[in-house]
Amino acid sequence: MGTIFYSVSGEGRGHATRVKAMVDELCGKHRVVIYAPDMAYDFLSQAYQKTDVQVRRIPGLSFHYTAYRHLNPVKTLWQNAVNAIGFPGVIQRIQRDIESECPDVAITDFEPLLPRAAQRCGLPFISLDHQHFLLTYDLSSLPRWLRMIAALMSGVVGAYYDGQAQTIVSSFYFPPLRPECQNVEQIGVLLRPEILQAKSARGEHVVAYLRRSVPMNVYDALTECGCDVHVYGLGPRSAYKSLQFFEVDAYRFVQDLAASRALISTAGNQLVGEALYLGKPVLAMPERGNYEQHINAHFLEQCGGGMACSMEKFSGLVARRFLKTFREPLASVNPARLYGNPAALNIIERYLPPSRSTLQTTAHLERPLSNIEGERRKRFAPAVHFRQKTFRPTGNVSGVTA
Repeated sequence: MGTIFYSVSGEGRGHATRVKAMVDELCGKHRVVIYAPDMAYDFLSQAYQKTDVQVRRIPGLSFHYTAYRHLNPVKTLWQNAVNAIGFPGVIQRIQRDIESECPDVAITDFEPLLPRAAQRCGLPFISLDHQHFLLTYDLSSLPRWLRMIAALMSGVVGAYYDGQAQTIVSSFYFPPLRPECQNVEQIGVLLRPEILQAKSARGEHVVAYLRRSVPMNVYDALTECGCDVHVYGLGPRSAYKSLQFFEVDAYRFVQDLAASRALISTAGNQLVGEALYLGKPVLAMPERGNYEQHINAHFLEQCGGGMACSMEKFSGLVARRFLKTFREPLASVNPARLYGNPAALNIIERYLPPSRSTLQTTAHLERPLSNIEGERRKRFAPAVHFRQKTFRPTGNVSGVTA
C-alpha cells in the first residue's frame, strides 16, 4: 500500500470531479490525502467525510467574474496577490506533512502549492489535468486570433509549476503533441462511476446545463428547439414553456443525460467529454472571455462530436439545426478512447509500491512489506537533504506517448 498526496484547483467543478474519479479508484489500494481550496474542498470533504480519505483545506488561486461571467482581471490580480502572501507558510506546512507521512508520490490537478513543497522534499509529482494541453498540444488548427490567446495562456499555465516527473493531459480531443514535449501522456476524460455505470439510450428530451448568468435569449431559444428541455445548474424553479428545471444531483443528472437526445451547455472539458462518452452530441456555448472553452469548442466541432455557437448568437434556429444535423448516433467518437481512467492509473501505479494483496500473492518478491515501509520512512527521515534526492520510478515512464 502506498501513500498519495493529491492537490486540486478550487476553480470550477471540473477539477474536483476529475480528482474524485481518480481517488475513488485509488483509495481502495492506497492511502490518499487531498489538499483542496474553496469549492473543491467543500465538494470533496463532503464526498469523503465517512471514508479513510483525508481532505485538508489550503488557500488557492481564484478568478473573479462580473455579473455577466466576464473575467474581472483587476479584482482577480488583487485578490490573488493578497492570497499569495500566505502561500510560503502553506508550502512549509505541506513540507512538514511530507516529512512526517512519507508519501510515495504527489499528484496535482492544476494546483501550485503541493508541487513546490514536493520539489523541496525531493518527492516526485505528477501533473494530471486538462490545462497543460496549452503547453503540450499542437494548436496550429486554431484560428489565428485564438492561437495568439492560447500562447499567452500557456505562459500562465507554465508559471503554476514545472519539474513534474510526468505530465498527463486529460481531454476529449487528441491533436498531435508538440515535437519537443517529453514525458507527456494524452488520455481521455477521467470518468466518475455514475457515468461508467449509466446505460445510454436515445430519448426525446434535451439536457441543458447552464450558469445563472446565462442571457435571456438562451432561455427563449431553448423553448423553440422543438422538444422538451431539462435544465440543470439554475436550481429548481417553475416550468417555463417546454423548459423544466432541476436541482443538480449527480445520479439524477447522469441518468437524465444518458437517456437524452443531446446536451446543450458551456464548453467545459469534463462535461463535454462525459456527454460524448455516453454518445450524446453537444452544442457547446463557450462563456464569453473563457478562451479555454473556445478552444474546447473548436476541437468539439473538429472531432465531429457537435457544434459550437456563442450565447449571443444562440437561437431556436441554431438549436433545431443542431438537432437535425446530429439525429444519428455519433460515428466519429470512440468511447473507449475517451475513457482515460485506466491509462492514468497505470502511470500512477508505476510510482507506488505494490499493494498489500499483490505482495501476498507474488512468490518471487524477496522483501516483506515491513521492509518496504521502513525504507520509505528512512527515505524521508529529517536528516536527508531533500533537494539532493534522485527518484527512480518503477517501470518505464520515459518517452512521448500520443
